[in-house]
Amino acid sequence: MDQKAGAPNGAHQADPAEPNAPRPNAPERAETIQPPHLDHAITDVPVTPDITSEADKVDGASGAEQSDLGYFSRHEADHAVAASPAPNITNIQGQSFQNKVDTGAQEGQNYMRRVSVAVMGNPATGNLNPATPSMSEIRAISPDLALTSNIISATFNIPHSLKYHKGADWELTPRRGQSALFDGFSYLSSDDTPWNHTVVAWTGEIDQPSEPSPGNTTAHLSARNALSKPVPINGEKRPPTPPAADGVWIPKADMERLESQLSHHKKIKTVPVWLADDAEGSQDGIRLKDQARWRRYAEHDLYTLFHYKQHEPTDGRAERVQWADYFRMNLKFANKILEVYKPGDIVIVHDYNLMLLPSMLRQRAPHMYIAFFLHSPFPSSEFLRCLPRRKEVLEGVLGANLVGFQSYSYSRHFASCCTRILGFPSDSSGVDAYGSRVEVGVFPIGIDATKVANLAWTDSVNEKYEALKAMYGNKKLIVGRDRLDSVRGVAQKLMAFERFLELYPEWRDKVVLIQVTSPTNIEEEKDDPEDKISSRVNELVMKINGAYGSIGFSPVLHYPQYISQDEYFALLRVADIGLITSVRDGMNTTSLEYVICQRQSAGPLILSEFSGTAGSLKDAIHINPWDLSGVAAEINNALTMPQAKREAMEQSLLAHVTSKNVQFWIAGFLRRLVTVLGSRRNVTATPLLDRSDLLLKYRAAKKRLFMFDYDGTLTPIVREPSAAIPSERVISSLKALAADDRNAVWIISGRDQEFLMHHLGHIKELGFSAEHGSFMKHPGAAEWENLAETFDMGWQKEVLEVFQKYTDRVPGSFIEQKRCALTWHYRLADPEQGVHMSHECSKELENTVGRKWDVEVMAGKANLEVRPTFINKGEIVKRLVTTYNAEMRALASEGTPDKIEFVLCMGDDFTDEDMFRSLNGLSQPADGQAAPEVAPEECFTVTVGASTKVTLARWHLLEPEDVIECVALLAGVGGSGTGATSGGVLSMGEVNLAALSAVEDRIPTE
Repeated sequence: MDQKAGAPNGAHQADPAEPNAPRPNAPERAETIQPPHLDHAITDVPVTPDITSEADKVDGASGAEQSDLGYFSRHEADHAVAASPAPNITNIQGQSFQNKVDTGAQEGQNYMRRVSVAVMGNPATGNLNPATPSMSEIRAISPDLALTSNIISATFNIPHSLKYHKGADWELTPRRGQSALFDGFSYLSSDDTPWNHTVVAWTGEIDQPSEPSPGNTTAHLSARNALSKPVPINGEKRPPTPPAADGVWIPKADMERLESQLSHHKKIKTVPVWLADDAEGSQDGIRLKDQARWRRYAEHDLYTLFHYKQHEPTDGRAERVQWADYFRMNLKFANKILEVYKPGDIVIVHDYNLMLLPSMLRQRAPHMYIAFFLHSPFPSSEFLRCLPRRKEVLEGVLGANLVGFQSYSYSRHFASCCTRILGFPSDSSGVDAYGSRVEVGVFPIGIDATKVANLAWTDSVNEKYEALKAMYGNKKLIVGRDRLDSVRGVAQKLMAFERFLELYPEWRDKVVLIQVTSPTNIEEEKDDPEDKISSRVNELVMKINGAYGSIGFSPVLHYPQYISQDEYFALLRVADIGLITSVRDGMNTTSLEYVICQRQSAGPLILSEFSGTAGSLKDAIHINPWDLSGVAAEINNALTMPQAKREAMEQSLLAHVTSKNVQFWIAGFLRRLVTVLGSRRNVTATPLLDRSDLLLKYRAAKKRLFMFDYDGTLTPIVREPSAAIPSERVISSLKALAADDRNAVWIISGRDQEFLMHHLGHIKELGFSAEHGSFMKHPGAAEWENLAETFDMGWQKEVLEVFQKYTDRVPGSFIEQKRCALTWHYRLADPEQGVHMSHECSKELENTVGRKWDVEVMAGKANLEVRPTFINKGEIVKRLVTTYNAEMRALASEGTPDKIEFVLCMGDDFTDEDMFRSLNGLSQPADGQAAPEVAPEECFTVTVGASTKVTLARWHLLEPEDVIECVALLAGVGGSGTGATSGGVLSMGEVNLAALSAVEDRIPTE
């Protein structure tokens, strides 16, 4: 769109500059050094976002100009994708406003083009303005990544507000809020980029269709006779409340009509997600009940906590149901994305409503390219620890390849939380998780400066602007526009203004605060009876007007309403000061739009240091909204600021807003994502175990095999091995699982027979394998089978001598002698000495005993073990699978399976990798076999423990507690450790309840 065509005459004639004029030499910019590494980057967390960080300047210089790349630079320098725009392209002396806006928009498009060419085009041609590349070109240039030209953006709110008309087209109007995000979608969907863009989003709450008006009526006519008069009613008695409609019924034809309208929308192609229980949908349509429930957990728990608010503790019943709905909502998004996803597509997930989605997508498509961007603040670990489901939320986000934040401090908080809550190693640039690395970046969002500039200078806005100027005459105007919720700081703004009038009486009757507060869209804020924000704001307005106003003058004008777009821009243009006092905010785009609207007046911007934009708009006046006197002083400072200083401040802010626009934001985010993908294209992360899929396959199977390691899997690793005693919950869960005759449950451990029988031998239905496969005991059997009976154990004497020598040298170490293996433990010794001496001991054994005997030396968790080479857990797994399958084939009849239909194998250390290796082999057809012993989709291999391990398992769990939760889910054991008959669903943990709800697509009640 040509901006000049949409602007009034004379609007852009100030400070003319030729677009092609030679560019003066810009002063060198001082780039920051790399932030503190490791511990300091995690522990020294600032309270104020970005005040000391220069993270937003990383992409501010081209490769030729940028000598010190700053934060996150070491990865980008090694894997450069495309040169960033020059930092001062919109900060040239004498440059006109129109030229700033046009240059910023053009550079943003060129940046996107360079990213696209580097990813998909042909670098050899040197062509920076290509058409959309063909699939063959993409595969030829990026054969390892195999990128398509498709981007799928997942966001909770659809870009439109929908109005339903039965049997007719849906009415689509722009949705209020998130304008910067939706502008980013529009740009990504436009012809200015080579990408094919699709948005996947929820329809939002859909109201009952309005009934057609009745037309002419006789309601206004007088009665012809007494009998036709209205029946009198008691005016003091409330009429009966009509029964609420049982949801909104939408026929299939109307659903398809909306899907067609959204898929053919001229700006943004959208695929809607219909959120409802299975029972509420059918072949004929869908019934939408209690639609707000899909947003309750995100708004009640996540939004409030992310903005540093905490709730009073409750009994947790409502939270259980809300979490289950949140889980199911994310799962429905994942299923919808998989319907349109093709391998090689890029998926970008937006904001806190969809924090479980990256992990769910990773579970279903391990090689998917996923990015996550959080538009809200992210709290420090001290606050996130208060969230009951903190672990699941963090694990959900870590399914992404790249996680983006608005400011540097939010990214540091996230990395710190991953370390302090999950125990994952992290530094300032990312987190090591599940055998891979999740990169973390800072990408402050921008606005579409060209669009704002066009909209702010239309004839309609000009008329309203002149009317406001005439209305207020010579009075100074302070303008604020916020949502009426607790984090926007409206009350703090009013109290600071009252303090200003008290401290600076010379400004009384000369300054007016115009405060517009639009209704909050957060259900939690609407329904909170204790936090009466609206009443507090009204009280403050009346107090100030009563103290400092008169009959003909009110110092505060409060408008609690939505205002039109024209009124909004007219207010921003007429303001002498823009005042934003949010107490916690993600990215406040009002401040960016204010800068554009002040390009002629140069009104100062006073901005809360707790806003995400504070780190980007460094030349604004930063204030602490809790320091009322400080805010009052800065208001006075802004009112008395010399014109030259105001203009210098405006020019600097304008240069940033026009260059760091929405095009720059989305292009920079894609650039970093492609860089990350290119640097780690051969690394595959191990996704979290999908409990809903596990439960679904378990229920469908008629014969199941379970194999569990003991230490580190069923029980945590402890300093004293004899203290690893199974809990009552472990015993009850295993007992319930083994009681089903369709289940074969085995404990495959390195422990000896005596230990296993002492703690678990009373469960007769369990099978055991001791000493890493040396001994076996079948379920119900009385005797153990010695699989190493014929092997010469003469090596044990030599190993015992070596172990004794090192035991004498390392205080706290000891020897465990088993029938077929010897283990030297140093868990109780000094950690550094134990590790060092274990390396020495291992070398000595390999050079002596290892060369004379057919044994292997294995380093475990704080131990060293020697055992015969042919004995390992993998051989036991092969024996069990083939034996059970042979028995089933011998007994097979019509309608019964001829092999195992479900296998779950869990272990935590390298000895368990033998089990995973064997099962991976059994999942492939052997020579001469038409089918494998175990179908791959029915085999769940799960590693437990450290996130950094590279494993042969297909799935990952964090700790033994998660293992027991999964066993309890399958066995139907409640959270108290009792059986399903004593609690069942009511005592089930929240995570298991969510998985069960996802399988049944409803909240189970019994």
